[in-house]
Amino acid sequence: MSVAPEYYVVLSAVLFSIGVVGVIARRNPLIMLMSIELLFNAANLALVTYARVWTNNAGHVFAFLVITVAAAEAAIGLAIVAVTFRRTPFVDVDEVSALRG
Repeated sequence: MSVAPEYYVVLSAVLFSIGVVGVIARRNPLIMLMSIELLFNAANLALVTYARVWTNNAGHVFAFLVITVAAAEAAIGLAIVAVTFRRTPFVDVDEVSALRG
């Protein structure tokens, strides 16, 4: 029994919307990084869904590339956030002056 691809696309759109709201509404850098990861995962779900529907492996390749970029973004972003949190107990992304030496 196979699930219709429309359900996966709707799930991808819902995840993407939650990610966008998380990036726009929250000012905590950790929450923003998690929301960006949610955006990447929503895009991956859509890519893999359309790749399966169209029987083309290009979507899988692009999803793998997005996963690679997401891992690099998470590593570098978390390192920057960890260094910033070491200096101050509370970090607001609107206060960019905290990132200056």
